Amino acid sequence: MLDVPIRTRPSSALVLALGTFAVGTDAFVVAGFLPEMAASLHVSEAAAGQSTTVFAAAYAIGSPVLATLTARLPRRRLLVGALIVLGLANVGSALAPSLPILIATRVLAALGAAAYTPNAGAVAASLVRPESRARALAVVVGGLTIATALGVPLGNVAAQWLGWRSALGLVAGLSGVVAAGVFAIMPRLPGGPQVPLRSRLAVLRHPAVVRVLPLTVLGMAAAYTAYAYSVPALEGVGVSAIGLMLFLYGAGAVAGNLLSGYATDRWGARRVLAIGYVLMALTMGILAWLAASDVAIPVAVGVLMVGWGASSWCQTPPQQHRLISAAPGEAALLVSLNSSAIYAGIGLGTVLGGMTLTWEVSWMYGTAALLAAAALAVTLRKPR
Repeated sequence: MLDVPIRTRPSSALVLALGTFAVGTDAFVVAGFLPEMAASLHVSEAAAGQSTTVFAAAYAIGSPVLATLTARLPRRRLLVGALIVLGLANVGSALAPSLPILIATRVLAALGAAAYTPNAGAVAASLVRPESRARALAVVVGGLTIATALGVPLGNVAAQWLGWRSALGLVAGLSGVVAAGVFAIMPRLPGGPQVPLRSRLAVLRHPAVVRVLPLTVLGMAAAYTAYAYSVPALEGVGVSAIGLMLFLYGAGAVAGNLLSGYATDRWGARRVLAIGYVLMALTMGILAWLAASDVAIPVAVGVLMVGWGASSWCQTPPQQHRLISAAPGEAALLVSLNSSAIYAGIGLGTVLGGMTLTWEVSWMYGTAALLAAAALAVTLRKPR
C-alpha cells in the first residue's frame, strides 16, 4: 500500500482523472466515427467494430499481466510511460492503411490503457479512508465517464470536419499532454513488491471476488452491445442528431458514476447496482420497441440516452468497492482484475452487437435488455 495521502495532494487526484479521461477518449472515440472508418478501410461496420473487441480483449488479458510485470516500478514513471505508449499507438492507428494494421495498433493502445487505468484507481482507493473509498474511485472513473460525454461526441464532430484519422491524431496529442502533466504534478510514489502472477491470481479463489467479477462482465456486456455501434443503433430509432444523443449519453454517464459513488458509501453496493440494472433493462427494452415499431420520437430517445449512460457507468464504483472491501490488501490487483472484467464485458457486448447488427437494430437493443435483466438477477441473488 502506498503511504502518501492523496487527500493532501488535491492536484494529484485531478491528474489521475485527466489521465483516465485520455484513456477513455481513446477507448470510446471509435464509436463516434465507426461508419466513416469502415468506409475508408473498405470493410463492413461490423468488421470495423471488431477493432473495439480486440482492444477490449487485449486490455482484459494484459491488465493482470502488466500489473505483475510493472509492480516494482515507481507509480509516476509507470503512469507516464503508459500514456506515452497510448499516444504512440494512436499515431499508428491514425496512419493505418488497412484493418489488420489498425487492429495491431489498437492492441498496443489497449496495453497502454491497461497499464494506466488500474494503477490510477488503486492509488486513489488506497490513500483515502474506507468510508470515502467509493467516492475516490468515482473521481478516477469520472475521467472515463467524462470521456463518454465529450470524447465520443467530439470524435463524431472531428470525424465529420477533419476525418477519423485526424480525430485519432487528436487523441494521440491529448495523451502526450496529459503524460507531461502527470510527470510535472504527480508526487513520487513507490512501487510495490514483486509478486508472481500465479500468487496474485490466488485472490480469485475468494468467494466475494468470484461473485463480483462475472457480474462486471455481464453488466458491461449489456451496456456495450448497442453502444459500440451507437451510430447505426441511433439511426435505427429514427435519430439524426447523433452527436447530441451521444452527449446526452455521456452526461448521464457522468451523473450516474458520481451519484453511485455517494450512494454506495451511504446505502451499499447491491442496492445501487440493482437500481442501475433495472434502469438499463427498461431503457434497452423501450429502445428495442421503438426500433421494432419504426416510431421516431427524438425527445424520448434523448431521455433514454441519459438513462442508458447513467445505468452503464453507475456500475463501476460499487463493484470496485465490493472487491476492495473483500480483500483490502490486494486493492491494486483487484482494481486491475475489475478493469479486465470491464473490458471483457465490452468485448463480449461488441461481438453480440456486431452479430445482431446484421439482423435488426431491435435485436441489438433486445439482447442488451436481456443481459441487463440477467445482471439484475445475479445482483439480487443472495450469497451463500
